[in-house]
Amino acid sequence: MTEPVPFASGRDADVFLLDAGTVLRRYRAGGDVAGEAAMMAHVAGYGYPVPRVVSAGGPDLVMERLDGPTLLGALAALAVTPAAGAELLADLHRRLHEIPARSSTGPADRVLHLDLHPDNVMLTTRGPVVIDWRNAVDGPPDFDVALSALILAEVAVDPAGPYAAPAREMLVAFLGAAGGRPLDLLPRAVAMRAGNPTLSAAEKASLDGAAALVRAAAAG
Repeated sequence: MTEPVPFASGRDADVFLLDAGTVLRRYRAGGDVAGEAAMMAHVAGYGYPVPRVVSAGGPDLVMERLDGPTLLGALAALAVTPAAGAELLADLHRRLHEIPARSSTGPADRVLHLDLHPDNVMLTTRGPVVIDWRNAVDGPPDFDVALSALILAEVAVDPAGPYAAPAREMLVAFLGAAGGRPLDLLPRAVAMRAGNPTLSAAEKASLDGAAALVRAAAAG
């Protein structure tokens, strides 16, 4: 039997179209999606916009198929300005961080996505929907904001990247809109990104420059 061909691929997973309304996301290295599905169900219970999960087992997560572009695609097409994209991203953080943690270790802990960036936000006909919950945990909201800021800065410090200038503009606006004290947890965000096995050596080498840009952007 011929293996199905994915219609989309990320750093560690492939997405297959099952029918007009559902897709299968499969992690290439295996693993168990049960925790991810449980976190998605938790935030969905509070009205947070996530894909509807049909089934979850082993490395396979079957979900509703979403329409519309990613926020990154809309930014690239100039359909959304960096300022508007930053406000949307900050609002998604605020809404997420209002949701109680599932297994809190402290009174200030909330649900964290830990990979909330423009390519993980789908602009659907029912509004923005956040995808890819594999890294989601409970913890301090400032850590989530610090990671999003750092990811934006990684794009902004790439001199050959086509999105460096808008990413820099978006970073400044995002930090202004998100609030909090993300710089306090920026070193922890850098350490997490440095330990990410899907990042290339060049991407990891850019982390110090990206962190410096986050600090500069926060200072205004």
